[in-house]
Amino acid sequence: MARTNGFFVRIGFCVVFFAASAIQAADWPQWRGLNRDGKSADKGLLKEWPENGPPLAWTVHKLGGGDSAPSIAGGRIFVMANRGSEEVVWCLSETDASEIWVTPLGPVFQQRASQGREGPSCTPTVDGKHLYVIGLAGNLACLQVKDGKVLWRRSLTEDFGGSVPMWSYRESPLIDKNMLICTPGGRDATLVALDKLTGETIWKSKLPDAPAAGFGAPAGGGFGGRRGGGPSGFGSGGGGAAYASAIAVDFEGQRQYVQLTANTLLGVASDGKFLWRFDKPSNRMGTNCATAIFHDGMIFASSAYGAGAGLVKLSKDDDSTVKAQEVYATTDMQNHHGGMILVDGCLYGASGGNEGGALVCLDFKTGKVLWDLRQSGQRRAKGSLAFADDRLYYRMEDGAVVLIEPDPKQYTERGRFQQPDRTRLPAWSHPVVANGKLYIRDQDTLFCYDIKLKQ
Repeated sequence: MARTNGFFVRIGFCVVFFAASAIQAADWPQWRGLNRDGKSADKGLLKEWPENGPPLAWTVHKLGGGDSAPSIAGGRIFVMANRGSEEVVWCLSETDASEIWVTPLGPVFQQRASQGREGPSCTPTVDGKHLYVIGLAGNLACLQVKDGKVLWRRSLTEDFGGSVPMWSYRESPLIDKNMLICTPGGRDATLVALDKLTGETIWKSKLPDAPAAGFGAPAGGGFGGRRGGGPSGFGSGGGGAAYASAIAVDFEGQRQYVQLTANTLLGVASDGKFLWRFDKPSNRMGTNCATAIFHDGMIFASSAYGAGAGLVKLSKDDDSTVKAQEVYATTDMQNHHGGMILVDGCLYGASGGNEGGALVCLDFKTGKVLWDLRQSGQRRAKGSLAFADDRLYYRMEDGAVVLIEPDPKQYTERGRFQQPDRTRLPAWSHPVVANGKLYIRDQDTLFCYDIKLKQ
């Protein structure tokens, strides 16, 4: 065991790495990978694991608390954390996990709810020489990749009238061309676009007050929030911020941004114009966490707490008005916060909320259940997903990590292991696959496994 700049690092084997300044094909530079779909471009990986799992390359301790999954780009690893009294961003070497820099962003935000208060969940977004993060209180910052220097800051609450959700801001900012897209959830700023180099506001997009007709908008009251206002109860009203992260999609020559807010799924044009909304995937509590999936002109979104999921098909009228027509709605996929992945027309994801759950496979276009581990003798546990080289990497909340071969006919497991040194907290940080390595974070510890197939 070696100690490096205050970190404890266990090295399992030696590696040779040549640093690169640009993002490589198999890097994972932002939330859910290069295209925000949970997929890595990495190839030549193990198709099956040994009995005790792949070899552990290194382990780093004392990084700070939180569920932020790492981003990997240009030979560096970036993660957010709470360290002592400060919320920080830290940067490690991809080679040996030695610390390159750490930047305090401000004091730790004192979240009211107990779950997740250990630290931030935002995965840093790396874009060339810069990276972007959002802290629990909604503090947005742009930093230099090379040294962690803060270049500009904005506040989602003070600058845009956003209200901090019950479990704080958990979004990972989207960079699209010259713009940064994020979700303050303010009355007049559901989504905003900022100049990524200066932080100046380009546009603010407001969600119309009226719910979408015929789409089963969740009623106010109960655990849900009031429409058009700040947070109430567990959720927040109208276009208030939830916990999901936006995606950029192209449909019939038009760029748009799709986001799951406190009680609707919505689309906004690249100039901030509101396009469409679909309410069914949102639950009454406003606890909507999973990133939407876009494929072949259709968008799928899901949440837990009884809401389920829905698929919409986009269309354009003669006057260029964009509509989102419901294809189906289902309660067979209630994805809490582990995310979903589309592979060869099949949608994989854990279904279940606080009561627990298990992995489910649906036909993307019809919603038909192809298999459901809740209805079999397989071990049941919900978790989060990543995909690389024709394999799903499923990290259960109890710390087990499973390698799965995608198969619409049956659940096919190709290996599993138990993460060592487990904390008492649920394993919520998503797995990350980049450059022949599998990264697993458990609060202030980061594990790196060698999953490269040896010739």
